[in-house]
Amino acid sequence: MMKKNVVIGFLGTQLDAGKKHRWRPSVAVTQHGSFPVHRVELLHDEGWSRLAERVKCDIEEASPATEVWLQEVNLKDPWDFQEVYGALFDFSRNYGFDEEREDYHIHLTTGTHVAQICWFLLAESRHIPARLIQTLPPRRDDTHIDGDYTIVDLDLSRYNALQQRFDLVSDEHTALLKAGIETKNDAFNGLIDRIELVSIHSDAPMLLLGATGTGKSELAKRIYQLKLQNRRVKGRLVHVNCSTLRGDRALSSLFGHRRGAMGQGSSERRGLLREADGGVLFLDEINELGLDEQAMILHAVETGQFWPLGSDYEISSRFHLIAGMNEDPGKLVSEGKFRPDLYARLNLWTFCLPSLVDRRDDIEPNMDYELGRTEQLLGTRYGFNADARKTYLDFAISPATPWPGNFRDLGASIQRLCTLAPRARITQSMVEQEIKTLTQQWQGAHRDEDDLLLRALLGKRAEEIDPFDKAQLAFVIRTCQTSPTLSAAGRTLFAVSRKTKASQNDADRLKKYLSRHGLSWSDLA
Repeated sequence: MMKKNVVIGFLGTQLDAGKKHRWRPSVAVTQHGSFPVHRVELLHDEGWSRLAERVKCDIEEASPATEVWLQEVNLKDPWDFQEVYGALFDFSRNYGFDEEREDYHIHLTTGTHVAQICWFLLAESRHIPARLIQTLPPRRDDTHIDGDYTIVDLDLSRYNALQQRFDLVSDEHTALLKAGIETKNDAFNGLIDRIELVSIHSDAPMLLLGATGTGKSELAKRIYQLKLQNRRVKGRLVHVNCSTLRGDRALSSLFGHRRGAMGQGSSERRGLLREADGGVLFLDEINELGLDEQAMILHAVETGQFWPLGSDYEISSRFHLIAGMNEDPGKLVSEGKFRPDLYARLNLWTFCLPSLVDRRDDIEPNMDYELGRTEQLLGTRYGFNADARKTYLDFAISPATPWPGNFRDLGASIQRLCTLAPRARITQSMVEQEIKTLTQQWQGAHRDEDDLLLRALLGKRAEEIDPFDKAQLAFVIRTCQTSPTLSAAGRTLFAVSRKTKASQNDADRLKKYLSRHGLSWSDLA
C-alpha cells in the first residue's frame, strides 16, 4: 500500500497572504506532480485564523485531493527559542504519528528562523519522524508559477559517505588515546572506546584506576588533548602529584593563599585549581590527600568555587577533573582513608587500566612504541637484530615474566638496550644481559613481599621453605589469586611445558603442587 504524504508547517503570515497569482509556499507545495500531497497541516496563531481559512480554501481549490487541517498554536513571541521549541515539542508528543501509513515532511519555508531551527532539531533527534521540505519560488525566466522543492532526510545512517567520515574521526580519536599504538587486546580496546565517548560528550569527573606504571598519567594527557580538539575545554592541563603534598603546603598549592596567610612576608599564590580554570585538573594519587583537602576538592568540583587560604571570599574556577589512583577506592573508603561523598562523585566514570601482564598481546607494538620514543630522546635510529628481537619478545610475553612496574619497566628496559647498543644495533648478548638484569631487579624487590605473602598463608611453616621454592610458590599464589578458575591459573603457569605433554590436565598439576605445601585452591581463590 502506498503511503500518504503529509506536510506540516507554519502558516506564512507574509508569503501566504499574497494574491492568488503570486507564489505562496503553503499552496505551491501541493502543486508538484512528482510529490503528491495528501494532507497539509497548517499551524497558526489565533489572530491569523481568517488568513488560515483563506489559505485552506485556496489549497483545496488548487489541489482537490489534498486535505487541509488547521492547528492552532499560540505563541506570544515567535522569536523566543524556548517558547517555540516547547510548543513544537508538545505538538510532536501529542500528534500520534502513524509511520506505517504516512510519510511526514516539515515545511521549512514558512515561519520565523527560530521556528526553522526548532523544526530541524526535532527532526534530527527523531522526536518528529519527518524529512524536511523546502519550497522555492520560480526564477524570473521560469514560466512555472509553483516554483520548485527540495527534500532533505536527516537520518544520517542512510548516508554512507557521511558515516565513513564519522568513523574516520572516531578512528582518529581512538588513535590519539592509544598514542597511535595498534593494540590487539579486546578488553583494552573496549575500554578506550568508552573513554573516547565520555571524553567528548561529558564534563563529569573521571577516575582512572590501575597499578603503578599502567599509563594513567599518559592517558590523562591524551584525554585532555581529545577534549581540547573537540572544544570541550580551552584552558590548560594541570598535573598534580598529590603524594608530594602535605598539610598546609597541600592547601596552599591546590587552593592558593592571600598575601601573608602563610607567614609574615609571604606573597600571594594563585593555586593549582585556579590555574586549571577552563581546562583539565589531573589529581594523580588523589587518595594521598587528607580528608579536609578531599572535602574542599569536592566542593570546588560541585560548585566551581573554593576559598584560598586567608581569603574572605571565594574564587571561581571551572575545570574538568581527572583523578588517578593505584589502590582500591572502595577499600580506602571502608578504612576511613577516603571520603565516601568524593568517591561517589568520582565513581560516575571509573576506568580501570589493565596491567601489562594482562595485555601480553599488546607487548610487541608497545616495544616498538618505546623504541620510537627512545630514538627521539637519544636522536639515533635503533634496531634489534632478528635473533635478539625474538629472544626479547619471547621473554616479554612469557606468562612467567611479571612486569611489576608495567610499562615503566618496559620503557626503561628498551632505553637501556638502546643506550648501550654499539652501532645502534641491539644484539643477542645484550638482550640476554638485560633479561638477567630485569630478573635480578624483580627478585630483589619482591623477596620481602614474598615472605609476607607466605607467612600470611602458611604461618611458621613459611620458615621451612627454601628461598628458591619461596619465590616459585609466591608466584604461583599470586597467579591463582588473579585467575578466575583453577584451570585458568594452570594454563598460565604451565603455558610452555603443557605443549610437550600428551595429557594437558593443568588443573590437576596445579592442585598437586599446592597440596605439597599444604594449600588448596579454596585457600587462594
